[in-house]
Amino acid sequence: MADVLPAPRRFERFVHWPLQWLRGSVRRSPATLVFIASFWVLGALTSSLVTGPEGPLQDWATLSAHTLTGNPAALLLCCLWASGIGGYIGGTLLALMAGLSCERLLGTGRFLMVGFTGQIAGALLAIGFASATSASIGDWSRALVSESYVGPLAFIAAVVAAASAQVSTLWRRRLRITMFTLLVLLALYAGRFTDLMVLGAAVTGAFMGPFLAGRRPTVPERLVTSRREAAVLVALVVLASAVGPVIAALSTSAVGPLAVLRYLFTSVEVNTPNELAELCNGSAAARECAVARIQLRAGPAGFFLAVLPQVLLATFSEGLRRGRRFAWLAALLLQGTMTVLATVRLGRALARGELALLPPGPGLVIALVLPMVVPLAVFVLLLFTRRLFPARAPDGTYRRVAAAVGTSAAVLASLYLVAGLLNRDGFSPAATLGLLAADLPGRFLPIAEVAYSTPALDPESLPAVLVYEGVGVLFWVLTCLLLLRSFLVPPRNLTARDEERARSLLKTHGGSTMAWMTLWQGNTYWFSPTGNSYVAYRVDSGVAVTVGDPVGPPGELQQTVAGFAESCTDNGITPCFYSVGGKVRELTAALGFLSLQVAEETVLPLGSLAFKGKKFQDIRTAMNAARKQGISAQWISYPTAPLAVLDQLRAISEEWVADKKMPEMGFTLGGLQELDDPEVRCLVAVDNDGTVHAVTSWLPVYRDGIVAGWTLDFMRRRGTGFRLGMDFLIASAALSLQDEGSRFLSLSGAPLARAVAREPGVDGSPVMDRLLDLLGATLEPVYGFRSLLAFKSKFAPQYVPLFMTYPDPAALPAIANALTRAYLPDLSLGQGLVLARRIVERTG
Repeated sequence: MADVLPAPRRFERFVHWPLQWLRGSVRRSPATLVFIASFWVLGALTSSLVTGPEGPLQDWATLSAHTLTGNPAALLLCCLWASGIGGYIGGTLLALMAGLSCERLLGTGRFLMVGFTGQIAGALLAIGFASATSASIGDWSRALVSESYVGPLAFIAAVVAAASAQVSTLWRRRLRITMFTLLVLLALYAGRFTDLMVLGAAVTGAFMGPFLAGRRPTVPERLVTSRREAAVLVALVVLASAVGPVIAALSTSAVGPLAVLRYLFTSVEVNTPNELAELCNGSAAARECAVARIQLRAGPAGFFLAVLPQVLLATFSEGLRRGRRFAWLAALLLQGTMTVLATVRLGRALARGELALLPPGPGLVIALVLPMVVPLAVFVLLLFTRRLFPARAPDGTYRRVAAAVGTSAAVLASLYLVAGLLNRDGFSPAATLGLLAADLPGRFLPIAEVAYSTPALDPESLPAVLVYEGVGVLFWVLTCLLLLRSFLVPPRNLTARDEERARSLLKTHGGSTMAWMTLWQGNTYWFSPTGNSYVAYRVDSGVAVTVGDPVGPPGELQQTVAGFAESCTDNGITPCFYSVGGKVRELTAALGFLSLQVAEETVLPLGSLAFKGKKFQDIRTAMNAARKQGISAQWISYPTAPLAVLDQLRAISEEWVADKKMPEMGFTLGGLQELDDPEVRCLVAVDNDGTVHAVTSWLPVYRDGIVAGWTLDFMRRRGTGFRLGMDFLIASAALSLQDEGSRFLSLSGAPLARAVAREPGVDGSPVMDRLLDLLGATLEPVYGFRSLLAFKSKFAPQYVPLFMTYPDPAALPAIANALTRAYLPDLSLGQGLVLARRIVERTG
């Protein structure tokens, strides 16, 4: 058989996928394809492809502030033409990238309704704003009244905003935050009629989207998300905030209230430093002198240095996305500096008369205040999100970065001086060492910082221009690359050695079903004097809360418990053994500790499990339903899983967190971060199309140096996915791991839940006992611990109580606070008050 297909067969295979895609698009997105075709046909028939609508057609096809009194038909027809060939190409690309997907999500009828409604609403809002402010904000108002709009951008913005209500929580947040941050900044910086109209259309689409998805639009009191995703969202805001000034710098027609730099540009032109000196020493206004200085510095390097703070912000946003503390601190300092400099520059401009073009009144107030609002708002955002960026680079990382930056600066400065002297006649005036040295800071600093000093030299020859323009750009590009590289260095882990030591002891001696949780980030370790045992714990409010039982040889358990308690007492810390079994409870009771049951663990013995009989009817129903729907269970390792699977897992997790309306819990409840371990196994429910419907993770339980069982940890299901996904995955895991020789499965503990009522009068605090019951009942609608315990009962497990032991009832308030901070480290003050109110209401 030939290895190469015949030419006709190769051609058929080459065109098969495009034809299939085209047929699918025609079937599912006909309106978008008809729009693209009409877009080009109308443009060609009316000779508008190059110049846009002209003559009488312009009144029918373009929108402006006078449309309502002129030709209202433009409210609908404006999306069928563009302003030129660039607009036709850009509109087509937008329609292909966004329109096809949005129409599939919304349906053709809703797609058209949202698009035209958003376009009309955006036009009316822009017209209304232009009319309402025509006498108050000067140049901006005059520009809005004189500008026009044509193109499909508002239509597409409306449908994208509406369709975002149909996607997962993860991507809905990312899409909306990025989209609206950019649109708001475009409106504030560029400030064109088009920008206001597109923003209005997007707002309209975002309002309509939830209704089309079958729910009401809501404004959450707090953006509830995981810590990782919150860091990503902050990074997106910082990145988007860096785009606005670049837009203003690129656009000579920017008229928005933040485009204050436009007031510095006039028709003044100078070509050499001598001409500049004559202008500034003559009768010219200070404003004209400053403009001439900026124009003399113009060029590729001048533009790059003008937007350098934004380039650095974009660089730091990558570090923020990765949760890096250095990126947070650098972005915070840069934003604070930009806020202060904005104030200083505007004060300087006002003192020099450079804002003379602005009329007194609201226009002047806007020009003075708004340029400080954006950097100040981002500064405040960063200030209050410090906890999202805990990752620190290893010691010495930024010392090495600073050394590399300093070395590159010295090398490039020397290159500039040497090259300048060798090509002294390429400058005007002729370069000398003194002139080159005086001009050197201007090669590296942002242009705005040297705008009020006269440039010492002007390059004229090509070599002079290259060295003059290149050294600063090359220096900052190298700096940004070094910073980006530092964000890729694995973060510092102060307990890395202790964690490796604990992992080795755990694999050697084994531990409880929760033992693997002792290796999670955030734990501190106490090692016994023999070095064979350890206790993992977390300290807060003067309380050391352990993560389950101590790990080590069974013969050392008593000495380990007593040693840890004594070590805590010696250091002025209250020991609290949390989620421990009956053996540790007995040992601590001998030390005078009291105890409370805080959870119920469910254990499923393996070896002869078959899910037969009436009690397993629900399990068999789930497995049969999965088989009929083409859903299978597949084992994966999170660190090596395909990107398509990882993206779905993140989306499912974010949807789950958002639906809870409360922060994701931690401590003994793992999240996505805890899945990123090569020894943790994930079982996913996947259909024939590759869609992940549900996921569970399983932690190894070591006994005598081997894995004897597995503990269920992470459980998430897609909101619109296979309803019986959890039943199917747990049953599939049990049968699969039983075939591998595992002896048991722990379905993990359910905090604040019990299978049977607690016996009254047993040791512990009756008040605390009742409070735990109230807390469990209060959190049930949010986290569903009791429902989770009831769900696990369908697997007919064995129940094992888990306890909390403590030395002194007086320490219970501090213990409760420490446990709250351990489980809910991201709980806000408002959410805490809501939770407290629910408890009080139930108590009453």
